[in-house]
Amino acid sequence: MPLPLVALVGRPNVGKSTLFNRVAGRRAAIVQDVPGVTRDRNYADVDWDGRSFSLIDTGGFEPDSREPLMQVVRRQAQLAVDEAAAVVLVVDGREGLTGMDQAIAELLRRSGKPLFVAVNKLDTAGVEAAAPMAEFHGLGFGEVHAVSAEHGRGFADLLEALARELGLERDAAALEGSPGEEFGDAEQEALPDEVRIAIVGRPNVGKSTFVNTLLGEERLAVSETPGTTRDSIDSVLTHRGRRFVVTDTAGIRRKRSIAQRVEAYSVVRAMRAMDQAEVVACLLDAGEAGVEQDARLLAMAAEKGRALVVVVNKWDLGEREGATQAWYRSELRKRLPFVSWAPMIFTSGRTGKGVTKLLDTSARLVEQYRGRFPTHALNELLENVQTSHPAPLARGRPVKLYYMAQVGSAPPMFAMQCSRPEAIGDDYKRFIENRFREAFGLEVPIRFLYKERTRARRRAPSPPR
Repeated sequence: MPLPLVALVGRPNVGKSTLFNRVAGRRAAIVQDVPGVTRDRNYADVDWDGRSFSLIDTGGFEPDSREPLMQVVRRQAQLAVDEAAAVVLVVDGREGLTGMDQAIAELLRRSGKPLFVAVNKLDTAGVEAAAPMAEFHGLGFGEVHAVSAEHGRGFADLLEALARELGLERDAAALEGSPGEEFGDAEQEALPDEVRIAIVGRPNVGKSTFVNTLLGEERLAVSETPGTTRDSIDSVLTHRGRRFVVTDTAGIRRKRSIAQRVEAYSVVRAMRAMDQAEVVACLLDAGEAGVEQDARLLAMAAEKGRALVVVVNKWDLGEREGATQAWYRSELRKRLPFVSWAPMIFTSGRTGKGVTKLLDTSARLVEQYRGRFPTHALNELLENVQTSHPAPLARGRPVKLYYMAQVGSAPPMFAMQCSRPEAIGDDYKRFIENRFREAFGLEVPIRFLYKERTRARRRAPSPPR
């Protein structure tokens, strides 16, 4: 399910980006600029005290400005409000309520969305006492929060209020518990049998042609003009007795390349399609694969924890140039080492060659993605890893890995009980991950949590009578 969106809106220089960075930088799960979003519009997936939501930072705008740039910024802010589940109007508490604040508030009121006011730059209780808070309450939005994005003052109360409004519940998974005997095997969750695949890629890599060939009909508009697809379109098909939902998305450009409102909207929809999918198929153009934008899209899919298929499309053109799959795999692994675990297939949407491999590959990945791994098998492997390749000494002291259990799936997540988790280096963590991938044949993202073992306290002996 996509995360609920919260939009930060306000005039220029009230501290929206500082507030955004404060929230995203504290206990943030994933923070990144979304490719294809225009000026001063950033997204972050945030985990606040076990509750998750997406935060949008919009550009400061002047409602009545006739400047072309400000009109573009206003359109992008309006788009954010349209997509959001709740809106925070950020104002400058030291300047008081301005006419521009009131104009923006009136635009937001028409949206019908839950509205909050964050009165920023109130760095101390004394500054807050001198601020005209009654003016902000007079907007009639309901909750008004005094905050200092610069110093972190008051923003926790704002986030708690947002969480209540959005009905967010804390994730009480085993992540918060102390690892140990209470790990056990995580309970199996009922997961849908259908496989959801999001088709993503740069403009004009052949996504719609690929999906049309996969479906066996001209269901999607196809054109040589980049950006023909404006929205995310779901198509359903059955393959080998299994149901697949394939979502064709708009081509995602580099951030500075987006100007039109409709295209920016398409990018938002593409991002949300990735959130809803279990498998992301990233199409690369065989003529220019592994470029910077390809890398950003692949990194985003991996960070979102989605199973990933690297699809080298237009392979008929690559073969015409004398390229071999072995050479191509080697080159792409060098350019994209951070997704070296993801399977790679070679297709031609135009001729149909290799297209159905995506469905077979996705079905295989989903089994791994949803998979459960017996605790005894995990710990046998952990013991073998330590015996053959012990963790490096830390300040002359050994690091012990005691126990492991699976605590989540989709993607698989494992918690490991150890003696000194902070002393385990990245190289050894990568070594453990690679060994687990080899042992279980895993081609999907996996997560490891290293937690210090807590010893049960012994009761003090009873005094003699």
